[in-house]
Amino acid sequence: MSKKQFKAESKRLLDLMINSIYTNQEIFLRELVSNASDALDKRYYEGLTNQIDSVSRDDLSIHIDLDKENRTITITDTGIGMTEAELENNLGTIAKSGSLEFQKKLEEGQNDVDIIGQFGVGFYSAFMIAKKLIVDTKPANNEPANIWESEGEDGYTIQASNKESIGTKITLVLKEDTEDENYSQFLEEYKIKELIKKYSDYVRYPITMEVTKYIPDPTDEEKTIETKEEQTLNSMVPLWKKRKSELTEEDYNEFYKSKFNDFQDPAKVIHYNVEGNVSYTALLYIPKKAPYNFYNGDFEAGLQLYSKGVFIMDKAKELLPDSYRFVTGLVDSNDLSLNISREILQQDRQVKALANSIEKKIHKALVDMLEKEREAYEEFFENFGLNLKFDIYKSYGFNKEKLQDLLLYKSSNEDKYTTLKEYVSRMKEDQKAIYFASGASVEEIKKSPALAKVLEKGYEILYFTDGVDEFVTQMMQAYEEKPFKSVTSNDLDLETEEEKKDRETKTENNKDMLTKMKEDLAGQVVDVRLSSRLTDDPVCLVAEEGVSLEMEKILSLNPDNPGIKASKVLEINPNHPIFETLQAVYNKDQEKLKDYASVLYNQALLIEGLPIEDPTEYAKKIVELMVAAK
Repeated sequence: MSKKQFKAESKRLLDLMINSIYTNQEIFLRELVSNASDALDKRYYEGLTNQIDSVSRDDLSIHIDLDKENRTITITDTGIGMTEAELENNLGTIAKSGSLEFQKKLEEGQNDVDIIGQFGVGFYSAFMIAKKLIVDTKPANNEPANIWESEGEDGYTIQASNKESIGTKITLVLKEDTEDENYSQFLEEYKIKELIKKYSDYVRYPITMEVTKYIPDPTDEEKTIETKEEQTLNSMVPLWKKRKSELTEEDYNEFYKSKFNDFQDPAKVIHYNVEGNVSYTALLYIPKKAPYNFYNGDFEAGLQLYSKGVFIMDKAKELLPDSYRFVTGLVDSNDLSLNISREILQQDRQVKALANSIEKKIHKALVDMLEKEREAYEEFFENFGLNLKFDIYKSYGFNKEKLQDLLLYKSSNEDKYTTLKEYVSRMKEDQKAIYFASGASVEEIKKSPALAKVLEKGYEILYFTDGVDEFVTQMMQAYEEKPFKSVTSNDLDLETEEEKKDRETKTENNKDMLTKMKEDLAGQVVDVRLSSRLTDDPVCLVAEEGVSLEMEKILSLNPDNPGIKASKVLEINPNHPIFETLQAVYNKDQEKLKDYASVLYNQALLIEGLPIEDPTEYAKKIVELMVAAK
């Protein structure tokens, strides 16, 4: 019996596959079980087409044996088996796949056979943990059985076998453990069960193994007897492959909690099947609560990916857009192009088409939820709405058309959540803009003096309580051709002609005083002027175009943005008693006016939630002015 050499530059290619293509050793079991599943499919299909004797699905299975003493793992299937020529072609030539050829033959006809293997290299992943592979196989076409044996790069042998049953038995003789590698772990029952559950739970044929079981000793209650019991390790039928009519809400919820490690039921289940250029089944979930690290950099988004029921990867981020990164779940497709190790998606049109399809389904589910389950949607938005806003901002408004109607804001309209569409539908005929006010909370915003004039006009105000809100509106610019405008905007323009004329007159008559106050506050404000927005309050701060007061607060929290400030304007209410006081002080003691200007400026800072530079000096001036007022 002479040893044959692998074809296709075997030594170099085999070394590459063992050490580079696969990223972890446990993949070997997934690949060998997938190959066995292929063999079972082939035998069943060819039996149906009378190419070989037909066989019942009940007779098709995969069995795993562990032998710790001899350090072997044996995987036996009752599939189609291989002839000597097929051993030579499929195992003797690396990267030649019999499954791929078989799949090509089936492309012209309709069938329900899934062929998982398509590269012809998965078999060799076993060399990551094994020093020798023995393949004992008998084909279903009555040709003789043969044994293929190899220790890796030095080649292989093929010899006659006395195997009587149809199918293939692959025996892995494990390498010895080293300081860095623990190959013996794969001889443990718990490890094999864990890997089957992880990678091959939904292979359509039973995967069995004799497992150790301890039963009470009938002769001694304090002792147990060790026995062996054959156990099926896989569930075989994926929940997502079942009809919706067969599943209950509890089925979906329990699967979600066990599969994705959540203790709460999901907020939404999206289960559907698509047939087309890219066919796939998806089972997606929107969690009820955001994970603790959702808004941290270490959160890893993505969907579990299966190919024909075989687990491929845990976080396929290519299938999920950032805007919906909160969605978890899985996708099972026969059509995706995987790389040679089946661990990485190829970036091609199939992936993009699948990702686009998934995005549309999620979007539709959210729209339906907003329209039909408002309370549930509002709860969802409180958990994940910030992510939708961030995506509009990060995409520089590119995604606004897709996401803007999913946004919710609290507003002055009964303090309830409202959409932008709902806001616009309530706008008054003479209203030209969508008004908003920013702050840390609704309660804080309501205290702002700048709201008064807008509310007096009967206009609704959106309450922006997320730091990103104003940045988002800058990217969106407008909604249904209605621009966004802050109540602290420089050009609020809500006065009547009479009010405007009166303010302009007062401004002209007090021009010197306002100029003096501006000079006194040099470096702190860019202007001091009479306000058109205040009704009852004495002063307020507004910002010129660019960085708003709220943006200054947010940007100041980032060490990468030192010194970024809003161009502040101090506005004084000309109808408030403080204005007459300022006039009197200016006419009597212009130097004293500087103290009044400073106090009013710091007061305005505090109202806006901004820090004052010198609290001690501010307190001192307040006391001095109070004493002087006696």
